[in-house]
Amino acid sequence: MKIRVEREALADAVAWVARSLPNRPTAPILAGMLLEADADGLTLSSFDSTTSAKVTLPAQVSDEGQVLVSGRLLSDIARSLPNKPVDLNADHTTVELTCGSARFTLQTLPVDEYPTLPDMPTQTGTVDASVFEKAVGQVFVAAGRDELLNVFTGVKVEIDGENLSLLATDRYRMALKELTWNPASPGLEGNVLVPGKVLADTAKSMTSGETVTISLSTTEAEGEGLAGFIGEGAKGSREATTRLLSQAFPKVRHLMNVQATVSVRVDTGDLLAAVKRVALVAERNTPLRMRINEDHVTLKAATGDQAQAVEAIDAQVDIVGDEQSITDAGFNPHYLLDALTALDAPYAHFSFTLPGKPCLIMGLSSIDSEPLADYRHVIMLMRLPG
Repeated sequence: MKIRVEREALADAVAWVARSLPNRPTAPILAGMLLEADADGLTLSSFDSTTSAKVTLPAQVSDEGQVLVSGRLLSDIARSLPNKPVDLNADHTTVELTCGSARFTLQTLPVDEYPTLPDMPTQTGTVDASVFEKAVGQVFVAAGRDELLNVFTGVKVEIDGENLSLLATDRYRMALKELTWNPASPGLEGNVLVPGKVLADTAKSMTSGETVTISLSTTEAEGEGLAGFIGEGAKGSREATTRLLSQAFPKVRHLMNVQATVSVRVDTGDLLAAVKRVALVAERNTPLRMRINEDHVTLKAATGDQAQAVEAIDAQVDIVGDEQSITDAGFNPHYLLDALTALDAPYAHFSFTLPGKPCLIMGLSSIDSEPLADYRHVIMLMRLPG
């Protein structure tokens, strides 16, 4: 194999593919990155038996072929190269990489022992790349991080014709985003559970193109339990596949149906800044208290007798019914910060029922408008002392 490729394109491609390399590979061969040169250019790929990544980028190919090298080492080298064209010259045992006056020689790994990457499932539909990246980010914030509770680390993808829904929960909060997309067939329906971190990383890395092609399969004939994503952009073609999570996602959508007895409307930016300040003195595992008044809310937090913080924010408060059912709400400050950051609306609408019950947060385009129903974030309120 003999090729020439631009340094920036190579470094970017290697870095993206290297993210899918396992930190602790079950077999040493899985630490390798496969390089294939043909008439289409240079293709780099990695596979950890669960998730695969593949990038194709333009290259001057003098001699076609394929080699397998240490992915982490190649990533470190590509990142450190000077800004000059990179020449790769490989035989059966070594790869020589030359960039300006820098020269590296890498030992190859046995290509015939490397597993075959899974085939991309049948195309399910396409979605705007920037819209998809934003939607996944809004939902992934509520996904669990504990691998021992694997089902909560996933994002549930639900398809109903032109409607695409993303849902995640870690049991203490939940986020739902609904958007429109272009399905491969009009009456398409189904739902799958995709590993949240893979989905978030993939969506974020495919914003250079206009659209992302999503391919989902749950049938054995198409590659059982796979999700695939393809993005075409200035940085070349990027493909990723991941095995779907097989566990049944808990039925939590009904928690979105909060019948508010008290609603609070507040400027998102003002509240976000105030929460950041007050949370500085919040003791670990203690709530940030939101006291609801007639025309404002007051935030309070403390670390025992050592430090306290109080701040009031103007708000529009509406009470449904004869008497107010909640005057104080206890929030995990980190959950509240995550929700407000993900909201992406100038105003926030809080729906409260009773202390200790779920609180629904939605966006508002103006202080007097109807809540924006495409994004909903639920936080379980914490019990307040006393």
